[in-house]
Amino acid sequence: MRTYATAQHTGTDPGQCDATAVHTAPSGARAYVLLDGIGRRDSTREWTITAARRLARAASRRADAEAGLRHVYNRYAQERSEYGSAGMPKAAAVVVVTVPGGDMTVAWCGDSRAYLMTRGITRRLTQDHNKRRVYPPCSLYPYGGNRNYITSCLGSTATDDVARSMHNHPVIETTRVTLDGPCRLLLASDGAYEPHEDARHDLYAELDDDPLSQVAREFVDLAVDTAIVTSRAVDPNQVYADNATVLLADLRP
Repeated sequence: MRTYATAQHTGTDPGQCDATAVHTAPSGARAYVLLDGIGRRDSTREWTITAARRLARAASRRADAEAGLRHVYNRYAQERSEYGSAGMPKAAAVVVVTVPGGDMTVAWCGDSRAYLMTRGITRRLTQDHNKRRVYPPCSLYPYGGNRNYITSCLGSTATDDVARSMHNHPVIETTRVTLDGPCRLLLASDGAYEPHEDARHDLYAELDDDPLSQVAREFVDLAVDTAIVTSRAVDPNQVYADNATVLLADLRP
């Protein structure tokens, strides 16, 4: 029985450049990947789909999220250092790897997120790579830096040292989680999680149901509907909803 599902909504944009991928290695290690493509060109969409599949294979075969993401990140960075990166496609990336009998690993670059839901609690596993993290809200600037300006992404040629000097974080971050019971994993693009977060929706309540495919579809549909209503209230002439993409998976230790 399939234990994961994905859903996408283009929002008000003319194209969809997000992608998801799942790959299971012969060892049983499984990688779940979500990429949020930057831009709306057909070439970006094609690149993002290929990159997601490449990342899922690399991470599952290495049985480690960070090792897989660094392998693919370095490969693209090397290619672009040699041939130039101007105008080349890029994407925010998050990857999760589960290993039979082992810990779950998470790695990311950009602002796509991973959440883990268990026993009524939703735990966010990632920290955004964006200007709001670099410049958090304060009394003088209550909204902080621009959350839509990301500070790391797949397709960049920046090194960890460069990213740390500019943004106080490496190009890739990682965490490890020990699963102690059944849980549900959510990978989400900013177009999927931001409207829910801004409206203070309870993610566990929105996602704790079956079947997975229906839950995922309803989640992205609600994200887009919420974004449209919110933007219309601010300016009826500037109605906008970003691409929304999610991957849901039921996990067990």
